[in-house]
Amino acid sequence: MNIDRLLAQWAQRQRERQDLPLRVRTWNGRDVNLGAEARLTVTLNGPGALRHLVGMNLGGLAAAYIEGDLDLEGSVWDAMALASQMTADAPPSRPRWRLPRAHSRRVDAEAIRYHYDVSNDFYGLWLDRNMVYSCGYFRTGHEDIHQAQEQKLDHICRKLMLKPGDRLLDIGCGWGGLIRWATKNYGVRATGITLSRNQHEYARERIASEGLADRCEVLFCDYRDLPGEGVYDKIASVGMFEHVGLKNLPVYFGTARRLLKEGGLMLNHGITNPESVRSAKGLDAGDFIDRYVFPHGELPSISRTVQEMGREDLEVADVECLRSHYAQTLMHWVMRLEANAERARAIAGEKRYRIWRLYMAACAQNFAQGGVTIHQVLSSKQTGHGLSSLPWTRAHLYHAEAPRDPAQLRDPESLRVPAQQSGGL
Repeated sequence: MNIDRLLAQWAQRQRERQDLPLRVRTWNGRDVNLGAEARLTVTLNGPGALRHLVGMNLGGLAAAYIEGDLDLEGSVWDAMALASQMTADAPPSRPRWRLPRAHSRRVDAEAIRYHYDVSNDFYGLWLDRNMVYSCGYFRTGHEDIHQAQEQKLDHICRKLMLKPGDRLLDIGCGWGGLIRWATKNYGVRATGITLSRNQHEYARERIASEGLADRCEVLFCDYRDLPGEGVYDKIASVGMFEHVGLKNLPVYFGTARRLLKEGGLMLNHGITNPESVRSAKGLDAGDFIDRYVFPHGELPSISRTVQEMGREDLEVADVECLRSHYAQTLMHWVMRLEANAERARAIAGEKRYRIWRLYMAACAQNFAQGGVTIHQVLSSKQTGHGLSSLPWTRAHLYHAEAPRDPAQLRDPESLRVPAQQSGGL
């Protein structure tokens, strides 16, 4: 069929269904508008991208964008909204459970290197001043990313009831933000572990420059190889267990049990699959992330997480959902990446910039719509029959940070995509 005719027929079908703020531009310079006002322009650089567009294959369109077969002009948030609008009539899809994968030390190390050993400078363009690459914690929703991440670090420290002299282990410590924060503000002796060479080098440099080397260290090792038994008073794992693999959850939590003292506390902070069949409309972020961002990642449900922890004598005391917090965090990251687009392209290349921009925008949408979620789970090692040492209530967590002004309490409808300047994607 003639390409112009195919595009015209497809565009006519779309216009009959709804008015879309989209302009499609072909490689031969033809423009087709799908609505009265075009806020987003899709430029097709070849027939392959046209096939994905006509077939409404959003995964294929995302790949075409990443590989340069398709260009976008306009706001990334308009692109996400348009994807949702164009798939609004599609029936809700159940999560596609993949077969559990083998997570050997070699496979896990390669996956970590692929994602994290891009460039510390690249991540530094859009992360906060402590280089925390996980969900922030918002008390009012008006905080900048620096304050939100420091609130998150403190929230974790308070949950773990850290005190001077405690031995803290951070499994998957990233660039060392939590261990440095806990050492400086809570007087602990902290150890972090990572499989990223870039993170390891950066964390060591920050620890030394801040004068913490006598109380804080970071090791380059796999969590399964960390020696000892009953070594640590408290264990944190923040944004790491997504890399563990479903089959390895018993090994992961069993390792934490071995390393933790009796009665010690563990906080596991990680992305989870929602229990319901809700699925965010638009780009299937799971498939996209597996291909381009986090190879071999697997997300358990919160019920399975709690079950696996219980089997390893990690008695769950508290579960907190931070889904809206991660949507807000991702919006901040996208804005900061966009603001540093030229520098990001120079450091990591056009393709990497496109991957991270699209991935984080799609994840923001996915968290906002409930297609994926995130939980902090606090537990204590209870192999005997005694009571936990945790307080009777959670008052120690929230009393000091509760908003005094009712206007500061977050309305469920207040989670908004930030205002964006239009620009090339």
